[in-house]
Amino acid sequence: MYFTPPLARLIEEFQKFPGVGPKSAQRMAFFVLNMSEKDVHSMAQVLVEAKDKVKHCSQCFHLSANDPCEICTNERRDKGTICVVADSRDVIALEKTREYKGFYHVLNGLISPLEGRGPEQLRIRELLARTAGGALREVILAINPTIEGDATVLYISSLLKPLGIKTTRIAFGLPVGSDLEYADEVTLTRALEGRREV
Repeated sequence: MYFTPPLARLIEEFQKFPGVGPKSAQRMAFFVLNMSEKDVHSMAQVLVEAKDKVKHCSQCFHLSANDPCEICTNERRDKGTICVVADSRDVIALEKTREYKGFYHVLNGLISPLEGRGPEQLRIRELLARTAGGALREVILAINPTIEGDATVLYISSLLKPLGIKTTRIAFGLPVGSDLEYADEVTLTRALEGRREV
């Protein structure tokens, strides 16, 4: 199929987004071309502004336009807990629950030897520095139960254990509304391990 070069380049750029294939990229490109010129300029400006202004917080490494970020400067948060996550999307997901009231630490990835990413590429050294001072009661590891996630959890917990800091991992199990008969063995095992008293 022939596209004029500027349109072809626009489609190619949209295909760089995760999960966007050729058809979706084409729909997005045609949507942009049907937008008003003012809206296109506004969108372009928002993209450039986000790229220029949003950086990693120097304390927790969450994405923010402020340094330190809004969470790190919130005096009402519990200074005794740090929740360790792989990336900023996990912080946003946990904040939506409105249950967790402590601070975060974003690793910016997981240990993955196949991708050439070891502990030294993550923000683990900075996490250990944050444990100094004695105010920390618990480190919660909110990391996905994947091979990379499990390796990262084992590595971090082996570093924290000698420090005497309580280290926990969030429970994994059955989603609300699901049937036991359709759950796989790993999910059922995690659900049993993560059980609590009622």
